[in-house]
Amino acid sequence: MDEKSIFHTAVPPCKPLNKTILSCPPSGIRRFFDLADRGGDVISLSVGEPDYISPLCVRQAGIRSLEQGITSYTSNSGLLALRESICTMLKNRHGVQYDPVSECLITVGVSEGLDLALRVILNPGDEVLVPEPCYVSYMPNVEFAGGIPVPVKTDAADGFRLHADRVEAAITPRTKALLLGSPANPTGATQSRADLERLVDLANKYDFYLVSDEIYERLTYVGEHTCLSSLTGARERTVLLNGFSKAYAMTGWRIGYACAPASIAQLMTRVHQYTMLCAPHIAQLAAIEALAHAEPDVLNMVADYDRRRKMFVSGLNDLGLDCYEPQGAFYAFPSIRRFGLSSEEFAGRLLDEERVALVPGSAFGPSGEGHVRCCYASAVPKLEEALVRLGRFLNRLKPGLSSIKAGA
Repeated sequence: MDEKSIFHTAVPPCKPLNKTILSCPPSGIRRFFDLADRGGDVISLSVGEPDYISPLCVRQAGIRSLEQGITSYTSNSGLLALRESICTMLKNRHGVQYDPVSECLITVGVSEGLDLALRVILNPGDEVLVPEPCYVSYMPNVEFAGGIPVPVKTDAADGFRLHADRVEAAITPRTKALLLGSPANPTGATQSRADLERLVDLANKYDFYLVSDEIYERLTYVGEHTCLSSLTGARERTVLLNGFSKAYAMTGWRIGYACAPASIAQLMTRVHQYTMLCAPHIAQLAAIEALAHAEPDVLNMVADYDRRRKMFVSGLNDLGLDCYEPQGAFYAFPSIRRFGLSSEEFAGRLLDEERVALVPGSAFGPSGEGHVRCCYASAVPKLEEALVRLGRFLNRLKPGLSSIKAGA
């Protein structure tokens, strides 16, 4: 039974289901991941997941926890030792201080932290400014919390920079928050310190909150990452979201954190205690170990991703896929406009004809149309083969545009 049929088979006496959720499309990322997962010789560049496994010390911490029978609940806020480690790290790395008791919450990934932050901040009808293209969950999460997402367009021509004047033009009396990811998914863009300072000035001028998704913080290749809440005037109106999935290759452990002023953090904890209770005990112990001993692993992974970034983006440009060089995360977001296909058509045909899975740019909002997202967190031989297959595909679309000859 197809998805449309599933949602329209209710027995007549049944009342309608939630209209907001009914109107929300499935994740465009997961759709292409599921298609690619059906078997065959598919090279998947669709899901943003490191191809590294969790560092040895992290895995050993999880094993010890199981062997010692440490499988119980923790406090709702999470293990104090982990919260203290996180707050110490934030102070040392970014110069921003949080109270581990009242201003730090351990969440089930950044995804839960985002959901909690929006639920606490928003009242029905409040507007949230969201730079676009954006991660697929941003707009739905705003709507699930009763808010109205307001897209603010960014462009490849200037590295998907978020212009303060565009943000200001989108502000209305109902503006409640700005949701920002830097480094960004799907573009790999990073926002400069100066641009972030201008956004903080706007937040103070017009009195709105800042929700900062910094899950790709450690995967910054050009310049240094700026923690939004560390900027003057930002801390008291910012919810800082981060976690261990990307930099520590701990996606399946589902461990993240949120830091915010106590008035916000305690309400987030209140929702968390009723809906999630706590993050997995085993994962929290593993995260403590990651912060204490996995730094060499992080540095090695980031250096390797940087090498892949340069190789893969150069290859895309050689093929005629105009691609801004991403400064963070592990995504390339090349333009496909010159080839005359929608992003859905391009990704679908590429998967069918050459067994390479990408994500259509349209999955990341209307501003993403004309692009596709490629995750380069795969082994170099797979990336090289993906480029060869892309070259064959592009040559069939418009011979002569690709520099890699069919069959090479």
